Amino acid sequence: MTTAPAPALTTPAALADAVLRGDRRALARAITLIESTRRDHRAQADALLETLLPHTGNSVRVGISGVPGVGKSTFIEAFGQHVIARGHKVAVLAIDPSSQRTGGSILGDKTRMVDLSREPNAFIRPSPAGATLGGVARRTREAMLICEAAGFDVIVVETVGVGQSETAVADMVDLFMLLLLPAGGDELQGIKKGIVELADLVVVNKADGDLANTARHTVADYRHALTLLRHGDWRVPVLSCSAITRAGIDSVWDTIGEHKAITEASGVRATRRAEQARAWLWSEIRETLVDAFKAHPAVRADLSALESRVTGGAITPTAAARVLLEKFLGRAVE
Repeated sequence: MTTAPAPALTTPAALADAVLRGDRRALARAITLIESTRRDHRAQADALLETLLPHTGNSVRVGISGVPGVGKSTFIEAFGQHVIARGHKVAVLAIDPSSQRTGGSILGDKTRMVDLSREPNAFIRPSPAGATLGGVARRTREAMLICEAAGFDVIVVETVGVGQSETAVADMVDLFMLLLLPAGGDELQGIKKGIVELADLVVVNKADGDLANTARHTVADYRHALTLLRHGDWRVPVLSCSAITRAGIDSVWDTIGEHKAITEASGVRATRRAEQARAWLWSEIRETLVDAFKAHPAVRADLSALESRVTGGAITPTAAARVLLEKFLGRAVE
């Protein structure tokens, strides 16, 4: 008896059908398609997403950020294996920093999460952040939808780090988790206030060995500092864990479940997702307009010279921008 060959994934419909069946090869190919910048691929990606959209929205979306060295990848591996053991399917969208000079990225998260990558109910996709601000790739939102359509019910988005421009992940997930190192005094002051205020959950990692006592003090300090911080009916908890020993990982997952139950019951989860969809719309408009602006022949002809004049102090950025915008629009800018 011979096995019929799998249908070729040559059309958006065929690719969508394979994704819905949980075909991992199709899932990877679908994300590659949506990340492509080719115009014909964009049209195919739009058709693919239109087909898959009714099958999305049924996951828990968790964003994770943290300072360099906090152990994000180790934590996500331990967290992912814990969640899978409880009957879930986990997709990790790990955003790697891109070189500002070459545009290349390290894309090392899959190699760092060796054990998790072997799990049949896990999918890890590293993607370069490129020029997109927010610590996430431009197509991260669409990749989340595709993973949901493929049956993954827990989506983890790992950002490139912590910074003023790297908080956009909070606009695309249900729960934004901030990982911290055991620290005290001046070190605590070094954490950006803005990103702490965005967090739905604060977790102090590496609470083991010689750092266990420091971690307890860090948790106490942050609990005191965040006493008045509430997101609706949700008071932001501060937990500790050790990704190495797996201690405390169960409490992190249980807390995520509590957050889901509370925000669903209050309607906050649905409202948040609706607001995120609106933010996604405007983000796409802005980025598409910038792409079109840079590709405009009249703009490209003068952009380099005007940039040189701006950096040389011969013209103000405002005046240069007006010149370029008038070329792009084909009319005077008021």
